[in-house]
Amino acid sequence: MAQKSSEPLDTELADLPPALRWREWMARVEAVLFASSDPVGRDVLARVVGRDCALDLLIEDISAELASRPYEIARLAGGWQFRTRPEHAAAIRTARKDGDAMRDLTRNEALVLTIIAYMQPVTRGAIARLTGREVSRDLIARLHRQALIARGPRSPEPGAPYTYVTTPGFLVQFGLETLRDLPDFEALEDAGLLRPATDPALDLPIVGD
Repeated sequence: MAQKSSEPLDTELADLPPALRWREWMARVEAVLFASSDPVGRDVLARVVGRDCALDLLIEDISAELASRPYEIARLAGGWQFRTRPEHAAAIRTARKDGDAMRDLTRNEALVLTIIAYMQPVTRGAIARLTGREVSRDLIARLHRQALIARGPRSPEPGAPYTYVTTPGFLVQFGLETLRDLPDFEALEDAGLLRPATDPALDLPIVGD
């Protein structure tokens, strides 16, 4: 077990030669990222390196050393996080026997999630108007269980229904740093990934409110 210390962390490392100081900063940042299950922001990493540290260059050097490894440092949700490389995803899913929390989205779920991502904050009723069908609470609940969406502010429309927004988990799941990294909406339509609301293949369930 690591020993606890009451002394503040020396972030400047002024007594070390520049090369050794840089290596120590790299080790600290890598340790923090390794220990975190969520993306780590710049402000957090700045606590363990000197004020003059070029953090982006530091992470580039760590990434270069990981080039031959099955994992990498990704810029996600406004921070950095270790993640396995995409080519190993099938092996990891097989080993973990992932269930509902990590399963692939159905066509209906993917469509609703896409609308929320681009139109947020958006109500369930607005999603229904865009698709031409009512969207079940169960479908919304499944996306919520996977930590892809969350409740947003109430809408000013009559009845003040809740809106829905994407979560940091959505950014992580799809490898995005911010929502600005979403593909162009018109490009998705041109590629046929977004079908017209009258397309019966959507088969969204019709339910009452």
